[in-house]
Amino acid sequence: MILAEKIIDERKKNGWSQEELADKLGVSRQSVSKWEGAQSVPDLQRILEMSRIFGVSTDYLLKDDVEDRGASEGSDSDNTSRRVSLEEANTFLSENKTFASKISLGVLLCVSCPVPLLIILALREAGLLTLGENAAAGIGTVILLAMVAASLIFFIPAGIAMSKWGWLEKDVFDTEYGVEGMVKDRSSKFQSKFVSSITGGVVLILAGVMAVVIGAVAAPENNALILGLVTLLMACIATGTFMITRVGIVKDGFSKILQEEDYSVSVKTNKPLKIIAPVYWMTVTAGYLLWSFLTNNWGLTWIVWPIAGILFGALSVILRGIHED
Repeated sequence: MILAEKIIDERKKNGWSQEELADKLGVSRQSVSKWEGAQSVPDLQRILEMSRIFGVSTDYLLKDDVEDRGASEGSDSDNTSRRVSLEEANTFLSENKTFASKISLGVLLCVSCPVPLLIILALREAGLLTLGENAAAGIGTVILLAMVAASLIFFIPAGIAMSKWGWLEKDVFDTEYGVEGMVKDRSSKFQSKFVSSITGGVVLILAGVMAVVIGAVAAPENNALILGLVTLLMACIATGTFMITRVGIVKDGFSKILQEEDYSVSVKTNKPLKIIAPVYWMTVTAGYLLWSFLTNNWGLTWIVWPIAGILFGALSVILRGIHED
């Protein structure tokens, strides 16, 4: 049985007309008619698609002497592996870019929330604001909590909107023809922006740290100056974190579709890492908030995040090594 006869046979077994099969394959009815009349041969992508929707092997379709239909590994009867279409990939990348903007704005609000309090204390220390210590701290704390609450307006809706794509992080899947090439091309074009934003964010944070160190050495007893420089440091950290977070989430989106780095198949099947990761970050967050509110030293407690990131990276490497062994 030749390819043309096999296409006719499989189409009729499924009860489809030529037009219905054409719709499923994204071609015209005339193309299907020519295939079935042996006037032309479908391209490789259409062969793969027919193998999937008919639930047969490509060998069965392509080799005249193979009569065993077999089961295509990508057939609809196999529900263990999901397929990502080009349309789905484009939709996800677009929504992930919006998600990145919202989350980075929420992070900006969270990290910069001590800035108003520090500004009030610095102005009071410099004698430019006539408020009692308790009143100044109270007003600053109210603004701080309001900014944290405002950040939830970005975090919660954005998280809910992206929850439908959670399977990309957890499940092993296949991509349809053209998806991998498209994503790699967009990722390559984004790379320069990613590097410049990461570099700019790190430089900005280091500049803030250097300003505080220089100020502390030059005028250690000038409390107003020190508070002003700490305020500048927090603003630098907030802006740098915003830059890094935004491009990091966009970059992660490419990695999710390509199943690379933290979203590779080996990581997805690493159950200990999947269990430990959320517990680890919830503990770090709880520790950060507890330390910050108990000491009210927001200019120092931010150091928790880079340390936690380094430690988690080391932990991930160890768990991956154990999993691979």
